[in-house]
Amino acid sequence: MPVGCRIRKDFKRPDKKLLEAFRGIPVANIDDCMGRLGALDAGIRPINHSPLLGVAFTVKCPAGDNLMFHKALDLAKPGDVLVIAARGSMSRSLCGEIMSTYAKSRGIAGFIVDGCIRDYDELSAFTDFPVYARGVTPNGPYKNGPGEINFPVAIGEQVINPGDILFGDGDSVIVIRPEEAEELAKAGKAVQIKEHGQLADIKSGKGFPRPFVDKILTEIGVEYVDD
Repeated sequence: MPVGCRIRKDFKRPDKKLLEAFRGIPVANIDDCMGRLGALDAGIRPINHSPLLGVAFTVKCPAGDNLMFHKALDLAKPGDVLVIAARGSMSRSLCGEIMSTYAKSRGIAGFIVDGCIRDYDELSAFTDFPVYARGVTPNGPYKNGPGEINFPVAIGEQVINPGDILFGDGDSVIVIRPEEAEELAKAGKAVQIKEHGQLADIKSGKGFPRPFVDKILTEIGVEYVDD
């Protein structure tokens, strides 16, 4: 099988119960439970306010080319998120309103584009189809290929494999290995409950005790110059 121009049509997807365990938990809570190392870099940002939860369907494209992106639209299954590894190129858009609308009609769960999109005004108004991208430009793409579908890709300082769980909100997207999902969902829920308690204490006037602050300052020898 030639590297650089190959397609894997299908792969094993995780149980839907694993995905649903994350729904409603802030992405930041899950990332905290991953050593704060699970998120895409800050350059890949949400285009709208639609939350993302789905299974990675990976696509590697040459910079500015969306031939394999188009093929992926017809191969992906409902619940898949198309992950477009396009080398972070900012020169050309790889999708817009038409491709997004078609993907939504097929039950695809969203796009993550390591590159640009266009039709920002339309995509930013979508409420049920999440799109993440590195930038926006009206310049259209080439359709020459080659590329790869459903092989590991690297985007946003993360390696994403076909079948990984992708979970995103207004902060970012995190990449979750299916074998770690159950434990992470439980841990993230516990963090969420703890933070709800902290917020309730602040609002009720109990304050926000953080003894670690003074402990660490003492350990590093802070000097209070006005004492």
